Amino acid sequence: MKKALLAFGMLLMTAPAANAGALTHKLSSSVQLTVDAAATRALRVGSSYSVSGNGVSTTDGTNAGAVGGLGAISSGIGSPANITATQATSGNSFSFNQSYLEGDALSGSAPTVGSVANYSDLTSTTAGTAGSLAGTIDTAGAISVTAGGAGSSVVGQFVSEISIFD
Repeated sequence: MKKALLAFGMLLMTAPAANAGALTHKLSSSVQLTVDAAATRALRVGSSYSVSGNGVSTTDGTNAGAVGGLGAISSGIGSPANITATQATSGNSFSFNQSYLEGDALSGSAPTVGSVANYSDLTSTTAGTAGSLAGTIDTAGAISVTAGGAGSSVVGQFVSEISIFD
């Protein structure tokens, strides 16, 4: 016990070291209110045609050796020929593959907000309304938020930061 007291006393007698450390404490509150605007996003998918083959003879009904294509295009949509294939040499291996993806037809005007047009990938939203959207911070730092109407969002946050520098 005497040794512990002696050690503690010696610790108190040492000269204090230079302290360049600092303590910082920050408090902050914030509120963010947002009302989204009307928006429409449309991606039109185009037509595509693909053909491949090995060991076959092809025809479109009129021309021997025809391999196809998108043909005449009307309103952005192709009309590919009907290609048929027959085995070129009996007893030999053969393969034939043909695919067609019909794209979206072109329309005379862009879709209006909130409507759905004839496109493969479309996102449409209507205008947001603030409604009762509100956010306040009182003098004590208390945050109060109130949800609004369609297309609105409110975020309130309080941040407390303590930094000790040595």
